[in-house]
Amino acid sequence: MMHDLEIGQIATGIYKTGKYVGEIVDINRDKGLGVLKVHAVLKHPVQGDLHNPNSVDVALFHERKALSQFEKTNIPLSHLKSFDKEIPDYHESLKEALREQKYSLQEDENDWSKESLKTLASLEKEYFK
Repeated sequence: MMHDLEIGQIATGIYKTGKYVGEIVDINRDKGLGVLKVHAVLKHPVQGDLHNPNSVDVALFHERKALSQFEKTNIPLSHLKSFDKEIPDYHESLKEALREQKYSLQEDENDWSKESLKTLASLEKEYFK
């Protein structure tokens, strides 16, 4: 799949724990990286310490923002996949990704879910001022 990717192609990309749709604006096959220009959010990044998942007993509970509309980021070619559907609106996709993540967290009653929900509520206020 990696060899089929081209500059200008619409693709999904996984960056840290978020998933995005965007345009491939550069490819460096020697380094195995593509540059994705973000157009929509499919999955909001997970909150907290990535090295201690599902734990609040950490030095810092990280707030992880979604990549901004049109932000460019390096993504390993192995994390880029062709996308052949209509590109969602950025703001609507961000709202939906937040809604889905909050819904899944509300099913759990653990401390990590509660802290994640607090962080997402703060991010939501920032995103949609």
